[in-house]
Amino acid sequence: MPVFVDNATSSRDLRVLPSLAPPLPRFSKSPSANSVDGATEGDRYDVVVVGAGPSGLFLTLLLARYGLRDDRMLCIDSKPGTLKSGQADGLQPRTLEVLHSLGLAEEVLKQGCQMWEVAFWNPTSSGGIERTSYVPDVAVPAMFPHEVTIHQGRIERILLDDLSRYSQRGVKYSSRVSSIKIDEDDHSQYPVVIEYETVDSGNNGDPPAASATSKHCVRAKHVVGADGAHSVVRRSMGLDLVGESKDLIWGVVDLVVDTDFPDIRRRCAIHSSAGSVMVIPRERIATGDYLTRLYVQVGIEVPADEISGGDVADSTTMGSEVRQRAKERRSKITMEGILKQAQTVLQPYQIKLKENCNVDWWAAYQIGQRMTENFALKDSMGIPRVFISGDACHTHSPKAGQGMNVSMMDSYNLSWKLAYHLNGLVPTSPQGSSASVDLLNSYEFERREIARELIEFDTKFSSMFSGTIGKEDDDEGLTHEQFVEVFSTGNGFTSGCGIEYSESDSIWKEVRASRTPIEGTDYLGGNLRPGRRLLSVRVIRHADGNPRELQDDFSSNGRYKILVLTSTDLIKLGGRSAKALQAVGRIINQFPPGIIELTVLHTLEDTRKISWKDLPYEIKQYAEMRFHSAWPGEAPTSKFQTRNHMYKAEDAYGIYGVSRSEGAACIVRPDGYVAILASLDNVEDIKKYFQRWLQPRGAS
Repeated sequence: MPVFVDNATSSRDLRVLPSLAPPLPRFSKSPSANSVDGATEGDRYDVVVVGAGPSGLFLTLLLARYGLRDDRMLCIDSKPGTLKSGQADGLQPRTLEVLHSLGLAEEVLKQGCQMWEVAFWNPTSSGGIERTSYVPDVAVPAMFPHEVTIHQGRIERILLDDLSRYSQRGVKYSSRVSSIKIDEDDHSQYPVVIEYETVDSGNNGDPPAASATSKHCVRAKHVVGADGAHSVVRRSMGLDLVGESKDLIWGVVDLVVDTDFPDIRRRCAIHSSAGSVMVIPRERIATGDYLTRLYVQVGIEVPADEISGGDVADSTTMGSEVRQRAKERRSKITMEGILKQAQTVLQPYQIKLKENCNVDWWAAYQIGQRMTENFALKDSMGIPRVFISGDACHTHSPKAGQGMNVSMMDSYNLSWKLAYHLNGLVPTSPQGSSASVDLLNSYEFERREIARELIEFDTKFSSMFSGTIGKEDDDEGLTHEQFVEVFSTGNGFTSGCGIEYSESDSIWKEVRASRTPIEGTDYLGGNLRPGRRLLSVRVIRHADGNPRELQDDFSSNGRYKILVLTSTDLIKLGGRSAKALQAVGRIINQFPPGIIELTVLHTLEDTRKISWKDLPYEIKQYAEMRFHSAWPGEAPTSKFQTRNHMYKAEDAYGIYGVSRSEGAACIVRPDGYVAILASLDNVEDIKKYFQRWLQPRGAS
């Protein structure tokens, strides 16, 4: 007879399997299920994503995490699979924060190359180069105060691996779109018609037969074109990339180098009398070697009308004579020529391809900045039906490391808005218009402004980088100090941490209280401001003494968050903090369960002596594991002073610009941006905001 009985249920499986992101609540009606194995004529989807580069793949993953499964979403891409070489390679601090909030940053941080410093090299009077300064690669507060370089294909693989947990189909590769149009005569709920062809890759690596191509026609409520600078979706919208190109050509090459240049494993901006080079250290590869990317200014000029877009040439927009001239000029740009020019710029140092290694990838491009006027196309009812993101709506030079980052942040901004719209989570406004449509419109409003800022910065930065560094009295060049200033002052934008969305229906900058609860204007340093992302700070969790990043409470799960910074009267019955938390509890109960999450900070000393019954009921009810100490002296119990210093709480109130005696509250949107600030005496504004953007509990 056994001495114990072991009882278990099937739910125990959930304890040993990787956890999945909980889907968002849904008030809209479910569509008829579609085939998962393959599309057939008449299939309908809520969203069709065209393009599975970083922008399209990230959007697909986010929507899948928010609850759009294979019967509601389709992602197609003309490529046969993930990228194998070249293109983007850098992740900025804000992108790393977002990946961390999804639980996807670990491999990137461990396997990528972390860039902490930038070395500036300038010409000497003898014709060589010398190092003139080091500066931090990231000079703004961030959870990850550095960049990471890692191959774009690896980022795509990480996203695909996570997508496989939510999608049986994943991405439908080798599928090329031939036509997209809005047809409102029939199927008004699914007005976008997409025609595409899929090529069977063949068996055992054999080339596909002509008969292996299948044609498909599907309908969708919305289409997102993330299909690059030569976007078929953008062209179907009747939009062009508008901007200008410089006559200068740059070469880019990924290789394992053999060099005596001392800063080869740092990011470097090198100016010499012979031209300019940017050094980007890359990740370690399977051979044990470390890649290096070189951006090299080559001495070939190309008229602006011969090259278009983000590639060397866009054959779809050029006449035959122009295409021929462009081809002849491109033939003059060779890998050997790029490496030879790099060697000339780096003199007296030597640099060459390491023996027994091959160049991983190389290309040539013309500096240019372009964007479209619109990021969305509406139907006759004014509903945005077709969106574009990433390189489909803005292109620029790669040297500022923005391409993959801004593209992924386009998707991050659009994803939750699409999910809320499709799930019926947004109510009709008091004026009778649909707030859901307003939410979709905010994608273009917010991201178009960021694209404009990107174009302006890149134009200035790339022009200066292509210029010559001279002395202060040299009228034709620019000084080292001027170049460093542009690099440093643009750090808030390039890192992604200084992005600010303008006042809108979803960003309420005006505080309705008699005075603002925020003291100070150092918004880049962390002072709370609607339209800016919430800076992470280290706090100590009350329940278990766990030192943690506050941003860990703000995961990218599609939920709104309320952050309450309580005042010093937290444990006073009927005090300002208690009343505010009671009001917040009532607000949370008015909306669908789980759609709003609460996090609470305090600055009380020695809270280990405080029990739950001493605190307002709402803290344990809604924020038991999200109730933290922000008192700067708080630290885990330890006899080692060094450990105390490493893990003690940061002064969150000081960083956020909040008075300890007054406190404050704010809403943080699902994309991590502060939506509204409120004083503890006026949390009614929080209620008004949610009434504008969320369906009440029980709505259908």
